[in-house]
Amino acid sequence: MTAHVDAAAKAAVLAEALPYIRKFLGKVVVVKYGGNALAAEGDAGGADALASFAADVVLMRSVGMRPVVVHGGGPQIGDLMARLGLDPEFRDGLRVTDAATLEVARMVLVGKVNRDIVTAVNAHGPLALGLSGEDGRLLVVKQRDPALGFVGDVTAVNTELLCGLLDQELIPVIATIGVGDGGQAFNVNADTAAAAIASSLAAEKLVYLTDVEGIRRDVDDPGTRISVLSADEAESLIEAHIVSDGMVPKVRSCVDAVRDGVAVAHILDGRVPQALLLELFTSEGIGTMITEAPQ
Repeated sequence: MTAHVDAAAKAAVLAEALPYIRKFLGKVVVVKYGGNALAAEGDAGGADALASFAADVVLMRSVGMRPVVVHGGGPQIGDLMARLGLDPEFRDGLRVTDAATLEVARMVLVGKVNRDIVTAVNAHGPLALGLSGEDGRLLVVKQRDPALGFVGDVTAVNTELLCGLLDQELIPVIATIGVGDGGQAFNVNADTAAAAIASSLAAEKLVYLTDVEGIRRDVDDPGTRISVLSADEAESLIEAHIVSDGMVPKVRSCVDAVRDGVAVAHILDGRVPQALLLELFTSEGIGTMITEAPQ
């Protein structure tokens, strides 16, 4: 009897997912996988979470969606800096990036985090291609503020390169190191880079996977998670300081993206098993969804 009930439950889940699978067929979904959602080195549980994320992305591609993965790696950069005896400095939530810090960021993002994600996805077949924003001038940037050092803002995205990879049914996995004048590399905030990429591709969805389950009206009360917000409502929460600290660039990026052609943006906890599937293919979802207009 139990086996019959389990089978029926699984069939019900598939039936619920079917309309969403049809709706998103052929659509681009940009997924920003945050460093806080990634495994710490030697963390078996985190490694399981990465494997679960990779399986979700592969399933999305298998049902006809066109996923693009953009990743950060702030905690991992911080860990390596500590090992090297380098002291991090932040201004308004952005890492001050001198030449030494930039080299650490490139080593971690391109050489470690990108490789880990690509390897996890490619365990399911030759599907993922790892890229830095320097490759093919994928992310062209300008310096944000000389006081921040080598920190850049995206001014152009090489959509021709990305669309070519998507047309080959590959999954681009992008490390957010951009390129400026004269080929100079810049560290780029992964939240804002993901929004720029999603907007340039007119993505159906932009999804931020992080270490919180969404936006809360009371930051200390998980029961106050907000399921759906308009862009104006999200901005009001920032102005009221209900959204603060590291959530601000994520929420601002969501707002910018939905006002620039992305249909919907989401923030959810990437440590939850099958988080992407639960958010995309069920009616209730598990995170916060931001749209341009009230629902």
